[in-house]
Amino acid sequence: MRLDLARKITEIMGAEENRATGIRGLTLHRRIAPTAPCSMTYEPGVTVIVQGRKRVDLGGTSFIYGAGQYLLTSVVLPIVSRIVEASAETPCLAMSLKLEMPVIRELLSQEEMHVNEPPSDSPAMATGDATVELISACCRLVDLLNTPQDIPFLSGMIQREIIYRILRGAEGARLRAIATLGDQSHRTAKAIAWIRTNYAKPLRVEDLAEIAGMGLSTLHHHFRALTSMSPLQYQKQLRLQAARALMLVDGMDAASAAFEVGYESASQFNREYSRLFGQPPMRDIRTLRSPDALPIESVGNPQAN
Repeated sequence: MRLDLARKITEIMGAEENRATGIRGLTLHRRIAPTAPCSMTYEPGVTVIVQGRKRVDLGGTSFIYGAGQYLLTSVVLPIVSRIVEASAETPCLAMSLKLEMPVIRELLSQEEMHVNEPPSDSPAMATGDATVELISACCRLVDLLNTPQDIPFLSGMIQREIIYRILRGAEGARLRAIATLGDQSHRTAKAIAWIRTNYAKPLRVEDLAEIAGMGLSTLHHHFRALTSMSPLQYQKQLRLQAARALMLVDGMDAASAAFEVGYESASQFNREYSRLFGQPPMRDIRTLRSPDALPIESVGNPQAN
């Protein structure tokens, strides 16, 4: 069944690397070579690897997942992603589906839905093995791309089944906690969402704790558990990723990009940028544009992804 899904994605993609499909939230991916590490932002969603292998670094934790496995992301997370196994003969093939919290809450509200409690201090990211039932649902969702007239009627049902299959697995426990109103993980997710929307603004952790309805120490504890970083480190990564996209995609100079994402000191921006990306801003952009550079997955503004 996994090989059948690989064939379906290959036929749809042709020579493309990324395709946003006619099904809301569904994107398909194809790479024929390993890629360089790329800092980006993952939204809540699930990525199923059909062929090949990927690595995602969240803080000091690495998630490596390959054919027949998936990566679940429960909140917006700044990560470093790379393709580690792909070739022209055996491309890395994947499908990604964004997760809608209202749909997750609707499923969880049903009495028949029983989900395990998340392990203490588990992050908002996990890998799992794709069951036969999950792969089957993915196949049926991709099949709809060949019958677009059926998408409005059937895609929602199949996406609900995919979410159901994930929630029933061990990896879905954290997703349940984040979707459950009043849960500490849900409160922490509110703080994460505020930073993501307002990353260019000054951040006072006391105000963030008030938004989350939590004490300072409790917020710090749960924030680090979910994201593997502190609120200020999280904001910094979003700012630097956004600045990189402004320079690479929009052609903005370093000083203007720094100001745009909230930095008041150019020297501080240069130091922190070099620490995250390995070299000063404009040298990094020249390297990325070099014809000899390894390809990267994508670079985008955290508010736009």
